Order: sequence, then structure tokens, then C-alpha cells
Amino acid sequence: MSSIRILISTSTEPCFNLAVEDLIFRSMSVDKRILFLWRNADSVIIGRAQNPWKECNTLKMQRDGITLARRQTGGGAVFHDLGNTNFTFMASKPEYNKSISTKIVLDALLSLGIKAKSSGRNDFVIEDHEGEKKFSGSAYREAKDRGFHHGTLLLNANLSRLADYLNPDPKKLKAKGISSVRARVTNLSEITPSIDHEKVCDAIIDAFCDYYGERTEVQYVSAQTFLTEEGFKEKFEHQSSWQWNFGQAPEFMYTLDERFTWGGVELHLNVQKGCIVEAKMFTDSLDPAPLEMLSRLILDKTFNTQTFTQAIDKVTAQFPERRVDLTELQKWLIEVIT
Repeated sequence: MSSIRILISTSTEPCFNLAVEDLIFRSMSVDKRILFLWRNADSVIIGRAQNPWKECNTLKMQRDGITLARRQTGGGAVFHDLGNTNFTFMASKPEYNKSISTKIVLDALLSLGIKAKSSGRNDFVIEDHEGEKKFSGSAYREAKDRGFHHGTLLLNANLSRLADYLNPDPKKLKAKGISSVRARVTNLSEITPSIDHEKVCDAIIDAFCDYYGERTEVQYVSAQTFLTEEGFKEKFEHQSSWQWNFGQAPEFMYTLDERFTWGGVELHLNVQKGCIVEAKMFTDSLDPAPLEMLSRLILDKTFNTQTFTQAIDKVTAQFPERRVDLTELQKWLIEVIT
């Protein structure tokens, strides 16, 4: 029986692929070395300890239909599209070794005519006339008896869109957690114009098999093949949930202010695990009662647009004469909190 296992996902849905990765890792046989290759349609993937409102332009993402997904590993936020190829190497301990997977990827790229090197702990870089440029970031996860190394390779990704979604709106937000470190990046197509997902997958598979001295049949992963796997439905639902992708954000303070014709509004929120645990609202409006009611209604509620929409609807029912003003407030809050 082969000691290696190779899987390629035919899905480009990020929450599906991350759920597959996690299920494989949790259920893998201790005598297997696993290679999982995948790619995602337009999405931003954040690290386990990151705050999406701090790292991403969440409003622009929502408007453009960009998925937000939180992975199980640490590190920074990355933009994925079909110009990326993602890899995951898994092995049991003590055999698990990040240097092995690093060597396999570098050997695969060299076979395609790309002379790259690892830089620091997480990156792969190439050099051109402007110096070193990053084309890959990695992250790692270790359990008691196993570990994995996963990362993304920029082949021909839309780098302008990367800048669009990984630059958050300027907000008065004081957040804990891990911040992304920006670096100069480039696509591998700048070196090898003909490079694509299939060629890179084939090269990594060849390098993986060569390293371990054996071959095995590739398994193709799809929704049809994995939805029946024990525990996958629950894992996918968790991976897709608001509570995991947004609600796991570290504690943060959020301050918003705006001036309307009827008065200025300043809102101070303390958010923990996606829940508003403190809310203070200040205004120079001649009638502050509606806003005082609003601050009470959002307390201990989930930090999302639905909470504010429902609360303002209740306030409007109580103060119908302020409907126009409250509708204006609601529109602003939904936009800045998205």
C-alpha cells in the first residue's frame, strides 16, 4: 500500500476547500504523507487570529461578491482568485518537517524554469532587477501527532484587486490580534508566461512523488465526493458560518462619528467575539431619546448589520416622528459596519 496520498480539489469555493483540508488533517492515517492541491475563486482568506474589519475593506467585498473565509492557521490576510494555486502538505510526527515541503515546492518550480528561494519562515521569493519579490506566503499548523504546511502561489492573480480588498476603510478602530505585513509581490507569469494551475499542480505532484520515491493515483475532490464523508457537513457549516469567519475576531474598540442635518452622532462600541458588550452613543441632537434607546437595544447583540437594522426599526416604531432621521442614520450605520 502506498505511503503517499494526493488529492486535487475541483471546487473553487473557499469554505469548502478549507473544510476539506481540516477534515483530511483530522482524519489522516498516521502512516500517510498527504499532498492537497486546490484554488479558490475570488475571496479574502484571513488568519485565525485576525480581525476582518481591520484587515479588509469589508464593504467593498460585500458589494463585489468577495467571500471572506477564516483559516485554521495563523498569519496574515491574502486575496485568492483563480490565478492562485494553493498547496497543503501533511505528515505525522516526527516525520513532519516544513523543510521537506519547502524543498518539494522549490524543486517543482525549478522544473518549470523558476529559480526561487525561501525567505524567512513563511515566504517564497524571486529576484529581479528591483530586488526580491514575494510570490508565495505560507502558514503552519501542528497537533500533538501531526502537522501541515500550506501556502499560496501567485501565478497570474489580479494584483490590483488584491490591493482593493486588503486595504481596509479608514476607521477609528483599535483592535487586538495579528496584523498583516505587506510586501512587494509579483506573479510567476512575469517569469514564465505560460505557467498555469495545471502545470504547477503536475510539477508539485512530480516533485512530491520523486522525493518519496513512489507514485499513486490522484484523487479528485468535489462536493459530490466529500459531502457524504463523516463529519464533513458539520465542518463545512462551521467553516461557512458568520460566527467563525467574523465572530472569532479578537476584541476591538470601534468608534464611529457622522454629522447629519439634525445633529452629530458619535458611537463607541466594545466588541468581543463578535458581540457588542458595551455601547455608548453621544449626540447634540435636540431629542437624544431615540439614540439612547438604540444604544440599549444593540447591547449584547451580534456586531452585524442585521442587529442595527432591527434595532433602528424598533426605535422608529417608538418614535415615528423621527422616521426620516432614523432612516438616514440606519443607511449610514449599515454602510460603515458592513
